[in-house]
Amino acid sequence: MSLERPNNFIYNIIDEDIASGKYKTTYTRFPPEPNGYLHIGHVKSICLNFGVKEDYQGKCNLRFDDTNPTKENIDFVTAIQNDVQWLGFTWDGKVRYASDYFDDLYGFAVELIKKGLAYVDELDPEQIREYRGDLTSPGKNSPYRDRSVEENLALFEKMRNGEFTEGKASLRAKIDMASPFMCMRDPVLYRIKFAHHHQTGDKWCIYPMYDFTHCISDALEGITHSLCTLEFQDNRRLYDWVLENITIDATPHQYEFARLNLEYVLTSKRKLTQLVTEGLVTGWDDPRMPTVAGLRRRGYTPASLREFCRRIGVSKQDNLVEYAALEACIRDDLNEKAPRAMAVLNPIKLVITNYKGAQNLTIANHPQNESFGYREVEFGPELYIEAEDFAITTEDKGFKRLLHGGEVRLRGSYVIKADSYETDANGKVTTVYATYDPDTLGKKPEGRKVKGVIHWVNAKTAKPAEFRHYQQLFTHKTPGAFDIHEVLNPHSLIVHQGFVEPAVDTAKVGDTYQFERNGYYCKDRDSTADKAVFNLTVELKASI
Repeated sequence: MSLERPNNFIYNIIDEDIASGKYKTTYTRFPPEPNGYLHIGHVKSICLNFGVKEDYQGKCNLRFDDTNPTKENIDFVTAIQNDVQWLGFTWDGKVRYASDYFDDLYGFAVELIKKGLAYVDELDPEQIREYRGDLTSPGKNSPYRDRSVEENLALFEKMRNGEFTEGKASLRAKIDMASPFMCMRDPVLYRIKFAHHHQTGDKWCIYPMYDFTHCISDALEGITHSLCTLEFQDNRRLYDWVLENITIDATPHQYEFARLNLEYVLTSKRKLTQLVTEGLVTGWDDPRMPTVAGLRRRGYTPASLREFCRRIGVSKQDNLVEYAALEACIRDDLNEKAPRAMAVLNPIKLVITNYKGAQNLTIANHPQNESFGYREVEFGPELYIEAEDFAITTEDKGFKRLLHGGEVRLRGSYVIKADSYETDANGKVTTVYATYDPDTLGKKPEGRKVKGVIHWVNAKTAKPAEFRHYQQLFTHKTPGAFDIHEVLNPHSLIVHQGFVEPAVDTAKVGDTYQFERNGYYCKDRDSTADKAVFNLTVELKASI
């Protein structure tokens, strides 16, 4: 087991099961629907299921819940596999699909019909909802509920053969229309869908429902602990009912844990799909999206996401996690892993009037880790600095950058003094003229203290770059409670045009840097030979 083994109620259950001899080891599964990309909520489930495998030297399957071909496609299947592997996990054996068991599932449905526990209903979906009742009133029996076994077998065969149109018939379990649990009021087990399936082609025109499929798939695979989120808690009754009423040896048990609720983040697959289809984001991997693909493109690392899940833990208590907790994990990870470099996002020119020529300065790539090595940065008479690093005058007593008439150190080089400046027609500073002290390279100036340090790039050698600053996609901490258009943040993307050191311009897509005093940035796939594009992963300090 891992050195930092979690301590939570699920691990306590597993410990008891192994101690009692119920199981020798564990067998879990991660069962996503291939109808979208994985998101941060899935990461918690992945870390739990695969973490159990690692800590108990057990097994974990990747099984796609592919029972609704109208919303699924092979691109989602591929993306999900890539995301699981990118997070650092490996499933056992081949990739599995619920569709692998369609023949078995059909057989078990026939068994329920023969036992008088399932019937073909010809109520349409709206009528089924009406007959089901609500939380305060019981449902009522369908007029087709008491058909004979023989009639139901014949009708179910007709469903399979495509002799009903969609919505004209379904197979329902015969349980209890007065049950206080809605999921037990004769739930639908099969419905008709004339749709091509990405795994089974056109073999089937009837498809099993999730609640019927999931428990049987678990049993067929020998799953010991079926872990899912709390919204399936009531459905455990149906999970157990199905397994108790079919002829199958294995009897896995379902355990529920609280799903991940993160401030300012949506994890509704339906609403994430809406963002994509309406063009409110650029795609599933838009860096503002909470998908694994979006987080990866933004610069989040597998280690940071795994650490985030470790810190928030697993419990039965629903809670809203602060977004700052996620940002803290990536900051901690990149602080150790990301090389430093200089970039200017909102440039103004700095002209050093008493400096001639050029020289290479040696600067460390990481201030705390010599193994990152050093780089040569060319210094010259014309540089770019951040516009906000110069002020004509200020009442801010904490301002430690460059004031008109004041001094500051340029990172890794000399102390300079601002002598004069130029502005445009709107009064905006465009150029600062300064003099440098040649005796301050690598040492303090004599007779005075200079506290501030600012970054810079050489105007002659710097490369143009685009910096994309991403804020929260939504303005409310719980956006799922609103229409997404009402809480969409109009300032979720702010773009800056600036410059980077030449060495950074040659970075590969996905490489991450700390641009000193700005934040951590990841090179984006939109970069071109003429201009690199960098996504802000996280600021150096919490922004929320």
